Amino acid sequence: RPRRCGWFDAVLMRRSVQINSLSSLVLTKLDVLDTLPEIKICNSYLYRGDIIHDFPVDLCDLENCEPIYETVSGWGTSTFGLTHYAELPDHAKNYIAKLETLCGVPVTIISTGPERDQTIIRRKIF
Repeated sequence: RPRRCGWFDAVLMRRSVQINSLSSLVLTKLDVLDTLPEIKICNSYLYRGDIIHDFPVDLCDLENCEPIYETVSGWGTSTFGLTHYAELPDHAKNYIAKLETLCGVPVTIISTGPERDQTIIRRKIF
């Protein structure tokens, strides 16, 4: 079903990875993006005329930040219920690879639907 989606903020996620010592990410609701022709990813912020790649230390500065997005191609086909990474469309794999590069950690689990078994496990973490 159609949903409103906020774009992925890689700047914020990099900061979260850093302060929480994350070693991997779980990407949920990949199937929500299936019908979008383009997908945006925030890779930096415009702060008072300067491009910054790191999350502001002072949260008061955040109100003066505007996200800068890069656009990747959507995949235009259903990923709903897929359980193997190899089954994903190439553009979905490219999107995941871009998130991994921007965040600095691998995406090890991907959900493709609301049910527990609608999950791709790329590397067992437990």
